[in-house]
Amino acid sequence: MSVAAPEERDGGAIRARGLSKRFGSLTAVDHVDLDVPAKHVYGFLGPNGSGKSTTIRMLCGLLTPSEGEIEVLGLQVPAQADELRTRIGYMTQRFSLFEDLTVRENLEFLAAIHDLPRERARARVDELIGEYDFADRQKQLAGTMSGGQKQRLALAGAVIHRPELLFLDEPTSAVDPESRRDFWEKLFELTDAGTTILVSTHLMDEAERCHRIAILDHGRLVADGTPAELEAALAGRTLLVHARDPRRAQQRITGIEGVLSVAQIGNALRVLVEKDRDAADRIREALQAVDREAGVEPVDPDLEDVFVSATAHGARERKHAA
Repeated sequence: MSVAAPEERDGGAIRARGLSKRFGSLTAVDHVDLDVPAKHVYGFLGPNGSGKSTTIRMLCGLLTPSEGEIEVLGLQVPAQADELRTRIGYMTQRFSLFEDLTVRENLEFLAAIHDLPRERARARVDELIGEYDFADRQKQLAGTMSGGQKQRLALAGAVIHRPELLFLDEPTSAVDPESRRDFWEKLFELTDAGTTILVSTHLMDEAERCHRIAILDHGRLVADGTPAELEAALAGRTLLVHARDPRRAQQRITGIEGVLSVAQIGNALRVLVEKDRDAADRIREALQAVDREAGVEPVDPDLEDVFVSATAHGARERKHAA
């Protein structure tokens, strides 16, 4: 379910114009414009190799753009990247803390890295141990914890210095659904407290949770808006097909002009079509030859439909290149 966006109170946290990154002949990011509102969870959605991680690394000053302008928290990047690093947090999908240190020792080490004064560091570590439910695990070695517990510890470590902006690169790809749900509750607590979060993901249910999302494909920004806005733009283009033999019906529908994708969902088929009023009629006509009782009805689109539609052009390019 989509999450209502908070009120626009403090303008933008990130602004990028014409952002590009080339590695030799490869263009990883291609003239991307971004506006990330403050105190929002802003999602990056895209297939592997779409440029999500490269974009994040440029935004936080770890990579120098080939072209374009970046302003993050009022600072020019990469020129003021050193100043920016004290105001941001960064977390990747891989557990990056020390597995042979305890929970408390990891947090104490990170507090020292960020030059927190001793008394302030002790108080902050105590606070995070309570907030992130580590009271009975603070002496446990990090390497012995579950995947969800490790990611929760990594998040606690990423915010130990109270960053204004938090970058999360595929943070929950290796944890179970319950742990992911708990992790996202922590993210919304952070935005309620004033933190802006930019998170990359390939998981549709996570993208639905974001206040706004950007979809990247082949390094290009192909969609940007709230989940509800992007879904509304597809109204009338998602169809549900009921047939006695869904597999045979799928074979019949695939390849029809105007059909972008056909996916079996249980005993039905979910079909996404282009902006073409006649596509549904062509589908009905094709199905009549194999199943006179087959039905075709419009249904509300979801974010997966948005993703397929937004990346359809790139998918066709990759297919033809292969």
